[in-house]
Order: sequence, then C-alpha cells, then structure tokens
Amino acid sequence: MAKGLLIDYEFCTGCHSCEMACRKEHGLSDGEFGIKIAEFIWPKRAEGLDWQRTDDWQYTYIPVPLDECDLCAERTAAGKLPTCVHHCQAKVMQYGEIGELALALAEKPKQTLFRP
Repeated sequence: MAKGLLIDYEFCTGCHSCEMACRKEHGLSDGEFGIKIAEFIWPKRAEGLDWQRTDDWQYTYIPVPLDECDLCAERTAAGKLPTCVHHCQAKVMQYGEIGELALALAEKPKQTLFRP
C-alpha cells in the first residue's frame, strides 16, 4: 500500500528541524532541499496595522516536501520513520498508509496530505 505524510501545519513553529535533518540525511548542500518550510504572513485585521508589532500579524508555517522527497526510502525500508518526521520538534508530521492518513485528514482543518 502507498505511504505518505500527513502534515498538521496548525502547530508548526517554523523551526526548520525537518529541513536540516533532511539535508543532513541526504547530504544536500546549501540551497538544496527535500522539504522546505513555506512561511505565510498576513494581517489579523484590516485597519490600524503596525508593521513593527508582531501581534498584528498571523504567521503560518507549512512544511512542504519537494520533488526530491522519496520519504527516506532507505530509512523506511529499515523500519524507521522518515528523518523529517523523526526530527520534527512539534510532532506535526505523521508517516503511514495513504488511506489511514486520508481518514485523519478529514478530522480537522489545517492539515495536508503528501504522497510522492
């Protein structure tokens, strides 16, 4: 059965641990990524915004597996988790069968499903 990642980005802190672990695991150089944190910032209200007040802005971080991602085929073949899942400090990623992850996807918003 096909495997994938369920990413619950509601609680991603943008720490980049997944990026760093992936780069180290696969020997990627600076500027190369198997997973990348996308950062989105938008205002919490329409008027009276202050660019320097951080509480005026909503920050969302979404881990995005890129085309190079093979879900750490060597690690998973050995019964281990993909390195991004293993090293995620906020524990926002789950690795498993697509069917099971799709069921969990329906349970709450702010999640995405990745299948290579």
